[in-house]
Amino acid sequence: MGGGADVLIQSMLNVPAHDFEGNIAQAKALEAAGCEIIRVSVPDIETVKLIPLLKDAVSVPIVADIHFDHRLALESVAAGVDKVRINPGNIGEEQNVKKVADACRCAGVPIRIGVNSGSVEKGILAKHGGPTPAALVESGKYHISLLEKYDFNDIVLSLKSSDTQTMYDTYVLAAETVPYPLHLGVTEAGTAHMGLVRSAAGIGGLLLRGIGDTIRVSLTDDPVKEIAAAKDILSATGVRCEGARIVSCPTCGRTKVNLIELANEAEKALAGFTKNITVAIMGCAVNGPGEAREADIGIAGGDGCGLIFKKGEIIRKVPQDELFAELMKEIKNEYGEW
Repeated sequence: MGGGADVLIQSMLNVPAHDFEGNIAQAKALEAAGCEIIRVSVPDIETVKLIPLLKDAVSVPIVADIHFDHRLALESVAAGVDKVRINPGNIGEEQNVKKVADACRCAGVPIRIGVNSGSVEKGILAKHGGPTPAALVESGKYHISLLEKYDFNDIVLSLKSSDTQTMYDTYVLAAETVPYPLHLGVTEAGTAHMGLVRSAAGIGGLLLRGIGDTIRVSLTDDPVKEIAAAKDILSATGVRCEGARIVSCPTCGRTKVNLIELANEAEKALAGFTKNITVAIMGCAVNGPGEAREADIGIAGGDGCGLIFKKGEIIRKVPQDELFAELMKEIKNEYGEW
């Protein structure tokens, strides 16, 4: 990650730590959905046994989430974990930090420093008057310095807040002053609906500025939903152009076709399409081939009939009730089955 590599999608297992079968099943579901990095809580020594089981079950990297006990980080590295997520300030004396840094360096395991608005040191909070962007970045830099002190620099930094504006401003500041890859996320973002909205605003805004190397959409829901949400954000920002991009007008009084149904049907039918194309679903001639002329292919509804067009050029007229079927037929003729 970093250095121009693709922005990667992360999620975290939320099955009870000692339910190994449940964690393995969820990890497989996340991988199948497109998750590229999976984090797992390691609250005790028993849970370390889950790491090799996960490594055998899925092919994506596994991250051990460690708090307070540095020995769990050491055991996780010995168990073959791919990355360790710690807050160097909460694992005790500096000697513990050195032990973790040494173990990770020898094994080639990177460390993600996780800072959020609830973990900023009291002295830094007092200095800045609260968990401000400057306070979060200063805390992150302090933890980086602890690892660098022991000659460790294979570092990823996350600086999360549940407040979208604070999160956004924090990462903008960090991108200007921190030389390490950044993991983006709005922490405690909320339910599937509001969590996606907040994440799209914060993560999406940063991606549009070229900031961010990995992302996690934190939802109070099944983590598989986080993957779909992350993919949508990456697609909407143009960071990843994979699959069909559907554009559709919001309808108005001129619309003579059930465009809402057509657009939803097209989105569902093209969910597994992998080629990078733009498909337009438009309601009338006003918003049809002209406004959507950049689309690779599209349809425009009419009064009893409709148009099939490509790159703004009308291909043919078809009966209104055949619009969707003809659109799918044209896409398959042009780009093949999926």
